[in-house]
Amino acid sequence: MGTDIRIHNKSDKPDNIIYKEIVTEEQCSALEEQMPSFLRGFFRYLRGNLLPLSRLGYLRDITFFLHYLVNETDLTDAALPRDIKLKDFSGIKAVDINIFLDYARKYKVEKENGTYIYQNDNKSLARKRSSLSVLFKFLYRDELVPKNITDGFDPIRLPKAGDKEIKALHDDEVMVMLDAAANGTGLSKKELQYWNKTKLRDRAVLLIFVTYGLRLSELHQLNLSSFNFSRDEFKIFRKRGKETSMPISESVRRALDEYIASERPMPAMDEDGAQADADALFLSLQGRRMTERQIREMVKKYTSIALGTERTAGYSPHKLRATTATSLIERGNSIFDVQELLNHDNITTTQLYAQHRNNAKRELIKDMEWDEE
Repeated sequence: MGTDIRIHNKSDKPDNIIYKEIVTEEQCSALEEQMPSFLRGFFRYLRGNLLPLSRLGYLRDITFFLHYLVNETDLTDAALPRDIKLKDFSGIKAVDINIFLDYARKYKVEKENGTYIYQNDNKSLARKRSSLSVLFKFLYRDELVPKNITDGFDPIRLPKAGDKEIKALHDDEVMVMLDAAANGTGLSKKELQYWNKTKLRDRAVLLIFVTYGLRLSELHQLNLSSFNFSRDEFKIFRKRGKETSMPISESVRRALDEYIASERPMPAMDEDGAQADADALFLSLQGRRMTERQIREMVKKYTSIALGTERTAGYSPHKLRATTATSLIERGNSIFDVQELLNHDNITTTQLYAQHRNNAKRELIKDMEWDEE
């Protein structure tokens, strides 16, 4: 937690959750300051209708579009995004947005240390299209631009949810992954040097992921105070700030007890002598709360061992969430119970994992034809 922010928290939320909300709000404000003043009403609209992280996503997409207008087009004479005039926006047509989306598919940026190539898939392009649709509909509604140009935006084809391949570990691969964390199996000599200091932590992280199907952000925010071992439960904060209690399994309890008692390092001291991450559950070797990136890289490492692939081909934490879903459904659990555990907004999301198992059964049956042709 940063040393320049002091939190006087009287709510039920832990300090690290409040801190993340504050940082997100500051990031939103910083982006808004880069934009034209005629968008202030739009900023108020986003604040009233979106959660901070969703609002940040919209603002990033629109900031990217404004930089594109300044640097890549003659649609404005402005030198900076904040200098763009309302009359410039009034002259933008649907075809200009379609050209922008085509540009965003693959573009390059010149930097001091080289040329960087950026590429967006259809899902990312669809999100940018959606952000601009919301913006231009708002401007038209408030009579800031003369036409609603959004009907002319080109559609972006996305694969149907059922068409996507479900990537998840099988149960035997989960056991290989956990064995690698417990015994160092499959790790390089260099990796073993760190593993000796983090093996209990790593195994506990992986166990929580595959037991509860947590999102990366949900695991990252866990604190010591999140756990009430006397009641066999712990608290997590879901999307939209929803607080949820989870039962503690025996295997997770044993893993956490061992990690906390034998391996968890002392939290690092700040310049003023405070231990900012004293309550954080999973700490780095430097005594700081593990970052989401550190957790992601750790998961990729152990899943790559389970899959027998290169480290870069390992699975993300979200694939462990899929692992939990498919494993539970394969064991005969109700998809409605799995939906509740994983906090899926819609049952159709959970049904995708059930469909994955149905497809697997179909493939098995194909190999069991007994009639001779």
